[in-house]
Amino acid sequence: MTVRTRFAPSPTGYLHIGGARTALYCWLAARRAGGQFVLRIEDTDRERSTQGAIDAILEAMAWLGLDYDEGPTYQTARVDRYREVAEQLLASGHAYYAYETRAELDAMREAAMAAGDKPRYNGAYREQNAPYRDDPNRVIRLKNPLDGTVAWDDKVKGRIEIANSELDDLVIFRPDGYPTYNFAVVVDDIDMGITDVVRGDDHVNNTPRQINIYRALGAPVPAFSHLPMILDEHGAKLSKRTGAADVMQYRDAGYLPHALLNYLVRLGWSHGDQEIFSIAEMTALFDLADVNAKASRLDPAKLGWLNQQYLKTDAPDAVAAHLRWHLEQAGYDIAAGPAPADVVVALRDRVQTLAEMAERAAVWYGPLTAYDDKAVAKHLKPEARAALDDVRARLAALDEWTPEAINDALRATAETLALGMGKIAQPMRVAITGTQVSPDIGHTVYLAGRDTALARIDTALGMIQG
Repeated sequence: MTVRTRFAPSPTGYLHIGGARTALYCWLAARRAGGQFVLRIEDTDRERSTQGAIDAILEAMAWLGLDYDEGPTYQTARVDRYREVAEQLLASGHAYYAYETRAELDAMREAAMAAGDKPRYNGAYREQNAPYRDDPNRVIRLKNPLDGTVAWDDKVKGRIEIANSELDDLVIFRPDGYPTYNFAVVVDDIDMGITDVVRGDDHVNNTPRQINIYRALGAPVPAFSHLPMILDEHGAKLSKRTGAADVMQYRDAGYLPHALLNYLVRLGWSHGDQEIFSIAEMTALFDLADVNAKASRLDPAKLGWLNQQYLKTDAPDAVAAHLRWHLEQAGYDIAAGPAPADVVVALRDRVQTLAEMAERAAVWYGPLTAYDDKAVAKHLKPEARAALDDVRARLAALDEWTPEAINDALRATAETLALGMGKIAQPMRVAITGTQVSPDIGHTVYLAGRDTALARIDTALGMIQG
């Protein structure tokens, strides 16, 4: 049987980190088995669903590289299908119309609580066989079995059993003519041939109800995997302030998409002591049966470390494709500065994020307008004049403008003037960047470009007093 998984977010907000992990696990389960991954937008909550949220979800999926074989499918386009299936259940005696008012339902629940029972529907219309009538309170309810249990072998949580006596006759169609979540999701999964339902463990309580709908429809029940929660670094439930951020905020903060995927896959799954996984390795090794049933904690330091490993080891051109976006967001004229891939080579050992890299690259994409006073006082002294003059002449005469040729020129100046490289490199750093901290001096000068480098040396020479 072909494995088919689905990611089915509700478009009531952005795609957050927990949703992204669920999408990744669904994607990996399908890809490892050579199956299909489906994207479904569950937008029947008409009051809260927005086009902006749909766009945000699609953008995040594209940025993460979680491609889908089918979709996106929208539930709002399938309301007629849900009605058709509901009428099948009515005809087969597995569902019925009920017409209680809100006040009657509230009274029913209050009476149950007063008797020490759970507040739930008491089945008043269950055996009345009430016909359809035009009524603002009309709902369709499923006839939940009255005895027995619902059991399934969860791939993550193990065996779970729920007594049917714990469940009531749930509403499958609301008065507004729209299906409820539990009903629509089952119809969708049947029609789409979903074999494996992978979702957060906040859905565990929905599962027995959904299994009973499958059974009422005579449909095969898929395998279920309920993923544990992700907690913040202090062990508390995620909030917007503590990590439940829009996935695209991780892009904005300068993380590579595949570094974030690597981080997410390890929030609940492991393969020995391995920490760094390529997408190909994740796909080959991931198994839902190996997902830990315990909640995972965010570890921002681990994400930063992972991101830096990819900055260091990925091909510069590949990283540059992502860096370019950050440079553009910063308003830099990329055409007026160095190739982004060259910036990656110069800075990737010194930063953890692309945002940091773009910030440090500012000195090569625009005029140098600020100098560190302490750096100027320390390194642009009269004794630095000869070194800067000699370097300037050598740089102006270079046949090739490369980091290696620039370093050779600097070493030649050091030898000619019998100075240590520090006496050459530090004044040059201040001249080119305005500070005494930069990457390898050859790259620092190279990225400025010959004309800009010579002009900045001239400016530095003019700042030397005496």
